[in-house]
Amino acid sequence: MPLTLDVLPGPLAIARLDPGAAVPAWATAGVPASITRTTGELSVVCPQELVPAAVRQVGGYRALAVRGPLDFALTGIVSGLTTALAHAGVPVFVISTFDTDLVLVPGERLGDAVAALHEAGHRVAGR
Repeated sequence: MPLTLDVLPGPLAIARLDPGAAVPAWATAGVPASITRTTGELSVVCPQELVPAAVRQVGGYRALAVRGPLDFALTGIVSGLTTALAHAGVPVFVISTFDTDLVLVPGERLGDAVAALHEAGHRVAGR
């Protein structure tokens, strides 16, 4: 199924905090923001400029957001996107929300990601 994705402003960082850490104010000060807690970590994705330098992080990511909202009955959305990107050798970090999916790719690979998604029949807007 062909999808339309929007390239969101960037760059974004993926940060790791201790599992018991409180959610810091900087984590929710920008958009997009995603906070996930597991027994092993507190993971934060947010605009890179908001993450303090002392925090363990990987930066320079760009987000491609699937235009939604997407119906929960749909299947294969993330698989179709990540398969196309995997064939192009583009690493991904995926975030799913209630309405949509975001695929994060290293900023230096954004052009490769857009080309791979076009090749797979998807439309990508913005840069």
